[in-house]
Amino acid sequence: MRVRRATPVDAEELARLRYAFRAEEAPTVEELPAFVVRATGWLRSALASDRWVAWVAETDGHPVGHVFLQLVDKVPNPAEESERLGYLTNAYVDPEHRGAGVGTRLIDAVTSYAQDERLDCVIVWPSERSEPLYRRAGFRPPPDMLVLSPPDD
Repeated sequence: MRVRRATPVDAEELARLRYAFRAEEAPTVEELPAFVVRATGWLRSALASDRWVAWVAETDGHPVGHVFLQLVDKVPNPAEESERLGYLTNAYVDPEHRGAGVGTRLIDAVTSYAQDERLDCVIVWPSERSEPLYRRAGFRPPPDMLVLSPPDD
């Protein structure tokens, strides 16, 4: 198994993995072929930009997991402080490859990138199932953040 940076060429496979990820969480309202077409264009554009970075885990050349990091620019600061942060999202490993360290390797790729790029912080909204993975990687609840969520309808 290897983890590598994703490129726009990976967009279609990443779209298929994204569909599998979300289909595990909730009933889908869009068929796989239509979603793959729609998401592939978005993913190609995102991965060609300087706003998104993704990694793909492969076994025998076949994608079995991925993770995305959206890069967010902060307002310029005259002090010694990083002017970018990361939003980690869409971490997914195929069910048959879970428990073999794939998720850990993907998150390690994100944290290494964050350190190399000197990001101010990386935020993530973990699921109950994924929280232990993020905690093992060093993620902790922030003491100084407030979140506004839209009211339930």
